[in-house]
Amino acid sequence: MLIAIGGMMGENFSILGGKLMGNKIQTDLGDIVISEELIATLAGVAAVECYGLVGMSTRAKLKDGIAELLGRDNLSRGVEVKQEEGELSIDLYIIVSYGTKIPEVATNVQEKVKYMLERLTGLNVTQVNVHVQGVRVTDK
Repeated sequence: MLIAIGGMMGENFSILGGKLMGNKIQTDLGDIVISEELIATLAGVAAVECYGLVGMSTRAKLKDGIAELLGRDNLSRGVEVKQEEGELSIDLYIIVSYGTKIPEVATNVQEKVKYMLERLTGLNVTQVNVHVQGVRVTDK
């Protein structure tokens, strides 16, 4: 039953009698598995909603010192998901807008991604690492 995914895990979880194991939730009705690709996409969508962020960048090394800006269809390519012992670690590769305070943008991204992932999936997010790959001048 997918009810546990949509709301706060604590409320609906007791109704389902579920047990959380990594990205797998065991319920009386069967298992719910949340893919790493979905986690990466949710993290990318949450990140690009933050003020001061131009977009996501590839995880690959920079080409001639210039970061590749990913389109909205490829947000998960700028996210790396690691799972160890039921704990989730996220690495985000971003491009920020010129003139914004980079530490503030990065902190906002960390907080938003952690909150949204925990709220939407119920998984325990222990780290959100932000890698600022570049700065772009944006039109106002």
